[in-house]
Amino acid sequence: MSAEERLIRYCRVDTQSDPKNDGETPSTEKQFDLAKILEQELKELGLENVELDEHCYVYGWLPANTDVKAKTVGFIAHMDTAPDFSGKDVKPRIIENFDGNDIVLNPEVVLKMEDFPQMRNLKGKRLMVTDGNTLLGADDKAGVTCIMEAMTYLHEHPEVKHGRIAVAFTPDEEIGNGPKYFDVKKFGADFAYTMDGGEIAEFSEETFNAASASVAFKGFSIHPGSAKNKMVNAASLACQFQEILPEHMTPEHTSGREGFIHLTEMNGSTEEAHLAYIIRDHDAKKLAEKKQLLIQTASYINIMHGEGSCEITFKDAYHNMYEVLKDVPEVRQIAWKSLEELGIEPHDEPIRGGTDGAELSFRGLPCPNLGNGGGNFHGRYEYCVIEELEQACQLVLNIIKNTQEA
Repeated sequence: MSAEERLIRYCRVDTQSDPKNDGETPSTEKQFDLAKILEQELKELGLENVELDEHCYVYGWLPANTDVKAKTVGFIAHMDTAPDFSGKDVKPRIIENFDGNDIVLNPEVVLKMEDFPQMRNLKGKRLMVTDGNTLLGADDKAGVTCIMEAMTYLHEHPEVKHGRIAVAFTPDEEIGNGPKYFDVKKFGADFAYTMDGGEIAEFSEETFNAASASVAFKGFSIHPGSAKNKMVNAASLACQFQEILPEHMTPEHTSGREGFIHLTEMNGSTEEAHLAYIIRDHDAKKLAEKKQLLIQTASYINIMHGEGSCEITFKDAYHNMYEVLKDVPEVRQIAWKSLEELGIEPHDEPIRGGTDGAELSFRGLPCPNLGNGGGNFHGRYEYCVIEELEQACQLVLNIIKNTQEA
């Protein structure tokens, strides 16, 4: 089975997670469908301590076949696909020798280069795309694929010497719960890599610092016919609050290492209203400043309309994993060297979001992120570059080799 064939096989298994059921892990039972396949395949490949637990985490170790002392390196990928778009009845197809022009996915859906100009750089490559009715699932089944391909190669080539290797596949990463029940001790790696990025040359050791804000507004409802100087409209207060915030701090006006304040939900009436925000920044100090801006805005509403009109609460989500990874430079050095051995010039790519590795790094498992060839994630225009998928398979093997030699 080739990497391409393996990816198609995994993509056809519907594993979409459900944010409305984020109190349970996994959020959807169908994630077990792929987990059971991977559990069986790992056993067939000779991994030890293979386990599929009650929360849909799959673990396994490939034992060392050398007496050379080496650290245990781990590889992690998530099995679920994004809730943003359907993952049912995925029908991948291959475009040979991509000509750099628009791709007709079906008579009604066209992947236009004017919308995704970076794809013009893929001219001449083999692309896996959708039929326009579903997402592809390369996020992160391409990561699952390259890990499984590497384990298959080592099973078929026992002459290749290596230290112990840890493998894990997680559920519910797309709804922020990938690390929720991840057992770092059971995993047993000294450090690891999530294979959950895009372009193969990307190396990511930075994520956002992340928090959420819940803003509640309390009004005073009275018949509008006699409301003058009496009514306080909570829904109007919520609108005022949002209008005060700087537009340049929204996601649609930021990129790179620029953080943002993002309104994700709003509802209300005259009596009560509510706004929900997510707050992001790579710099923890700047994240704190954004929180302070929201606090000041709430204070203004209270000054203008009476104390208690606006209340705000915050919840921290995850932190920039660079704060951990900067102290273990060998993890970066091994990945960097492994990419260069593929003839690839790696570059740093800060993640404008989170990853399983962010929380895991703070739980004692240093864990940057690597690319696997996918792009346009979470929608019908998703694709995977087959050549980069194959390079990602070799990248895993290079990292294993360089870990032993470190």
